[in-house]
Amino acid sequence: MAFGKKNQDEVVEEETKIWVCTSENCNCWMRDNFRTEEEAICPMCSSEMKEESKVLQVVNNNSLYYKEK
Repeated sequence: MAFGKKNQDEVVEEETKIWVCTSENCNCWMRDNFRTEEEAICPMCSSEMKEESKVLQVVNNNSLYYKEK
């Protein structure tokens, strides 16, 4: 018997498309599947954002506003 042991699900990670703020004074980034506008504008400083990729934990967006492309 093991007390206090929790069954932990395996963390699934994959290469994820993200958008990174181009401003040197801002470190904001967001996942592509959480972007609400077609044009990528930083929600923190209103600068342009550029597309990059990063290995992240898989997070699904079930929002009605998200449209799979």
